[in-house]
Amino acid sequence: MKKLSYIILGFIIGAVLTYYFCSRDIDVKSMSTKFEIPDGVIERDKAEELNNNWTEYREAAVDSAAQRQGRKKDNRWTSWKLKDIENYLAYSKEEAEKLGYDMNGIRVYLGVYGENAGLNKKNLTTMFIVPTGKKSHDTASMMPFTFQSNTDLPMPPLNNGHGGSGGYPN
Repeated sequence: MKKLSYIILGFIIGAVLTYYFCSRDIDVKSMSTKFEIPDGVIERDKAEELNNNWTEYREAAVDSAAQRQGRKKDNRWTSWKLKDIENYLAYSKEEAEKLGYDMNGIRVYLGVYGENAGLNKKNLTTMFIVPTGKKSHDTASMMPFTFQSNTDLPMPPLNNGHGGSGGYPN
C-alpha cells in the first residue's frame, strides 16, 4: 500500500509539472516582441525641427552649388530597402570577422558623385554607409585592453540608395 501512495504522488507531481512546463497554444498576435530602444532615438517632432534647421541654414548654399552645376536642387536624403540594409550588415559582420575585426557600428558619409556619374546622378550629393570597428584580439593576449578607437573597416561601403530633394515628410 505504501508503494501505491508513492506512485500516486509521483503521478500528481508529474501532472503538475507537465501543466506548468509544457507548451500550450499561444495566441501569436497578442505576443509582443521584446527589444531595446536604441540610444539616440528622437521624437518625430525633433527630427522635423532638425530638418527645418537644415532647410534654414544649409539649403540655399547647397542648392546654389547644385545650380552652378546645372541642377535645380541637390539631394537631401538617401534611402535603402530594409532588406538591403539587413543583408549589408550581415555581410559586413561576416567580412569583418574574416579580416580579423570586431564590427561594432556604422558611419554614414556624405559624398558627391562627380562629373562622370551620368545624367541622373551627375554632381549630386549621395550618402554611403561604412562599417566601423576595431582589430580583434586573441583571447590569450597579454594585453587584452586596446587604446585604438573605432575606425572605418577595410571593406566595401554601401551606396546606391535612392536620393531625393524633398523635405521631411509630414
